[in-house]
Amino acid sequence: MQGTWSTSAGLDVHLDLAGTRPRARLESALRDAVRSGQLAAGTALPSSRSLARDLSVARNTVAQAYAQLVAEGWLSARHGSGTWVAQRAGQLPAARSLAAHDAAARGPRYDLRPGVPDLTAFPRAAWLAAARKALAAAPAADLGYADPRGLEALRVALAEYLGRARGVRVTPDRIVVCSGFTQGLELASEVLHASGRRSLAIEAYGQAGHRQIAVRAGLRLAPLRVDDRGAVVAGLTTRASAVLLTPAHQYPLGAALAPERRRQVADWAVHTGGVVIEDDYDGEFRFDRQAVGALQPLAPEHVVYAGTASKSLAPGLRLGWLVLPAGLVDAVIAAKSAAGRLSSSLDQLALAELIRSGGYDRQVRRARLTYGRRRDLLLSALARQVPETRVTGIAAGLHAVVALPAGVAEEDVVARAAGRNLAVQGLAGSRAGEQDVGPALVVGYATPPAHGFSAAVARLCAALRDVIGA
Repeated sequence: MQGTWSTSAGLDVHLDLAGTRPRARLESALRDAVRSGQLAAGTALPSSRSLARDLSVARNTVAQAYAQLVAEGWLSARHGSGTWVAQRAGQLPAARSLAAHDAAARGPRYDLRPGVPDLTAFPRAAWLAAARKALAAAPAADLGYADPRGLEALRVALAEYLGRARGVRVTPDRIVVCSGFTQGLELASEVLHASGRRSLAIEAYGQAGHRQIAVRAGLRLAPLRVDDRGAVVAGLTTRASAVLLTPAHQYPLGAALAPERRRQVADWAVHTGGVVIEDDYDGEFRFDRQAVGALQPLAPEHVVYAGTASKSLAPGLRLGWLVLPAGLVDAVIAAKSAAGRLSSSLDQLALAELIRSGGYDRQVRRARLTYGRRRDLLLSALARQVPETRVTGIAAGLHAVVALPAGVAEEDVVARAAGRNLAVQGLAGSRAGEQDVGPALVVGYATPPAHGFSAAVARLCAALRDVIGA
């Protein structure tokens, strides 16, 4: 006699009761499952009726086995509440163990680090509706090994959206879907190196992880100074064969690349055969004036435009896209195919439907309004409670730069914030070259859930007052 049953947590447990004396064998099997950890403390057991049916034994056999194990302390039972694995010395209930693990993984209770949107604002109902509709209509072939470029349905939807919302000049055959910007940069860097373009100009302040990706691909980095008009691109002619820029909203300092500098970098790429990688990581989020369009239309055959759903929806989707010059399309597809780095077809289908239905636009508009209000609350709180600070980079995006007074160290504020159960990020970790704009914090006002934002800002102000007033 043998069978498999499922706990209330969805855990399948297989018990083999072959032979005589099924009650004794059931007792022994359950003891072994608890002792080995196969059944964790707090795990709910099926009813005696259900388990008897699954194991093809008499219900009384199961009831007697349960009663014996309760008497021995292996199980606990309460009338009307069922039977579950008892907590024993040295054990934590499964739910408590998982909760403790999750709490440790989450880190501080409040988080104002940049780079992540409010995950509680993910449009679950709209996403599920889009996924159901897309899956119902999808041909079976879409569920196989996907085209390395990405599913045609998503590339068509992205081409329409990017042309309309970001001004990108694009057709579906120029798009390659990837697992977020990180994979897109890996592919672009590999292809640049293979094509003989071995030097990459980067902004003097940017994502450290992106620099590491380029270096691993064999590219030499040449930092460009950044000011209140974006990257200083005048030195590109002699310093690099490619450049990585965040022109719509420089990360992390926040400036938009000035119009004349946009033309300058486009002219450089056309005249020298250089390649521009445009990281448009949060281009939809502009608050004080009309959004700055993409750089790509100025030189579409020399710009690799990179976008992502990580800020507009959630990083956990792992969906991004590259819009490529014709001369790089085949090389990027080959690099992606060689590594087997394909994106989930189901998520691609859902995102395509979300864009087609207008749900993606609605989500971006809602998020823009929400994050704009949060930015204003942050600015108001800092001006009122910590007037010694100066806030910049606030016209767009999901973060602001809070410049600290002279003599105040970033690490001191970060440590004081940690003492208040708040995570914040200093600016120094973003620096790539010799340029130093002074101590500052990069404050991500999108990250906290709505119910925790005010408390997070209050803790930030308190930590700043602790250090500045010391």
